[in-house]
Amino acid sequence: MTTVEHVRTDTLPTPALLVDIDALEHNMAAMGERWPGRSLRPHVKAFKSTSLAAELAARGHDAFCCATLREMEGMVAAGLGSDLLLANETLDDARLGALVAGGGRITVAVDSDATLAVARRAGVREVLIDVNIGLPRCGCPPADAGRLADEARRAGLEVRGVMGYEGHVVGEVDRDTRVEQLERSLARLDEAHDAVGGEVVSGGGTGTWDINTSVTELQAGSFTLMDTAYARLDLPFHQALAVMATVISVHPDGFAVADAGLKALATDHGNPALEGHTVWFCSDEHLTFAPGEASPPVHVGDRVMVRPSHVDPTVALHEELVVVRGGFDAGDVVDRWPVDLRGW
Repeated sequence: MTTVEHVRTDTLPTPALLVDIDALEHNMAAMGERWPGRSLRPHVKAFKSTSLAAELAARGHDAFCCATLREMEGMVAAGLGSDLLLANETLDDARLGALVAGGGRITVAVDSDATLAVARRAGVREVLIDVNIGLPRCGCPPADAGRLADEARRAGLEVRGVMGYEGHVVGEVDRDTRVEQLERSLARLDEAHDAVGGEVVSGGGTGTWDINTSVTELQAGSFTLMDTAYARLDLPFHQALAVMATVISVHPDGFAVADAGLKALATDHGNPALEGHTVWFCSDEHLTFAPGEASPPVHVGDRVMVRPSHVDPTVALHEELVVVRGGFDAGDVVDRWPVDLRGW
């Protein structure tokens, strides 16, 4: 990577979404050591940028997981469609069919006769049976997985295997509890795989990256950039993402306001973090915080680095990732990666 412009972070307009390239490279290396090559299927929903996806592909992780058709379309257009999994149900056979016709290897998750019928009409050749392993979201009951796989094969589709996501487990802070809950989920996934067959068991995430022993490919994405929710866990990944904001008001009653609110930061996992200070709340364009007594005084015009609590929806609020080297506060801008996989 080379410097594309002589710009320092402290001169950028705010709010700006920054990526520390050194932390990102550390995270990719740490994950790749445990899950090399295609044993890692990075989930692009976390970072929504084909530029970041290309960094992963260059390290051998060139099979990707997508949550939306828009992500699939963008990955194919960027030449990153050698093995894409739509790890979500869709009823849009027209767009799905256009993807299949456009080339590349497209696998789709199905969990019902209806979603299987859509895949068949779209010309999809390969599917995974999506199994509910405890998260009340998509996925068929384990007991129905074998029947659905038989229906897929009768329809002429290849069933590559199963997938299941322990999303209710990955954020559990206590490791022993996380392991215990994961074991129950994996028992359901193993039951389904026994009935379905196939070489692929796909699932898992950043929070279970080192304890999920059932999957053949790990669907992790947040490890690349990280957030404060995952930072509570004992993980070897560094915080590579920050929203740089500017203090625009300091009140004599003891609070200050920065220019990054709900339109720049997702709060579904709680308030973001501001080191040395206490975040009170976010409103549309504002983040209100109490300056820490042990920190230097806060003044209008100060730059502050806000740590998002949830990486995926925060990234989706921005048009670009500003890649920096040398630290967030006064580092050099070395690249700008469009967030080109936003939308549906």
